[in-house]
Amino acid sequence: MSLLNPQLAAFAAVLDEGSFDGAAQRLSLTPSAISQRIKALEDRLGQILILRRTPCEATEAGRRLLRSVQQMRLLEAETLNDFHIGPDDSGPTTVAIGVNADSLATWFLAALAQLHDAHQLLFDIRVEDQDHSTNLLRDGSVLGAITAESQPVQGCSVKKLGVMRYLPVASPAFVKRHFSAGLSAASLGNAPMLVFNRKDALQWRFMHSVTRAKLMPPMHYVPSSTAFMEGAELSLGWAMAPESMLEKAIAEGRVKPIAPNRWLDVPLYWQSWAIRSSTLTTVTEALLQAARKGLRQVR
Repeated sequence: MSLLNPQLAAFAAVLDEGSFDGAAQRLSLTPSAISQRIKALEDRLGQILILRRTPCEATEAGRRLLRSVQQMRLLEAETLNDFHIGPDDSGPTTVAIGVNADSLATWFLAALAQLHDAHQLLFDIRVEDQDHSTNLLRDGSVLGAITAESQPVQGCSVKKLGVMRYLPVASPAFVKRHFSAGLSAASLGNAPMLVFNRKDALQWRFMHSVTRAKLMPPMHYVPSSTAFMEGAELSLGWAMAPESMLEKAIAEGRVKPIAPNRWLDVPLYWQSWAIRSSTLTTVTEALLQAARKGLRQVR
């Protein structure tokens, strides 16, 4: 059962699935029926809402509409629950969340497990760098996001989660080879460096805090939190990694800080749409509780 307008349901399904065929399968309709509903919605609003490409993407007008539709879907699920229409009729509530890879690999999943166990919530996790995750809120992809931005996105509320501390580490052999004389513009500029992806700015922020120089060292792109750590252990390069992921590796001597008295603290926040939703309130409380255990709490 759905209370959502069929045209809006088709619109959301196309963007969720990335195609008209996927949306048709999800809604048990034909691709032609999905296309007709999208065309009728676009005619009604006088705007092209979806770019017909692989995968389908929302236009600027479509992103504005998606923000509202995501909120409507959440409130719809809560309304059906109030009328005791259970999972067999409406399906469990799915909450779309943006999160940075390091949070996902450390403290974040514990909160999701608790929420799923207590409330049968499902999650659609979108991985994005903490410096860019608010874009997922702006384009309507998610209902909440872990972000480094304290300034709220318009229409959102912000809660401080805590601080994730990053340590610069490498294998002992790598430190001996490249940093035996300590950190300098010359050593940092020549030592190979591990970077998560092209949005990852942590290494540059750390180097700038040490040297104030604009450096372009050799780089490996390794878009996996676990492979990132393994690369550092195998002397592929030095890396900035969360201290909670490093405790065992440092204790066992597999990696060591390249600068024992230096680190980088990244404050993290939870931004979510400011709507009256019991589900979002529950998710927020669970994330705050998990962050108190998994992140540094700085006043």
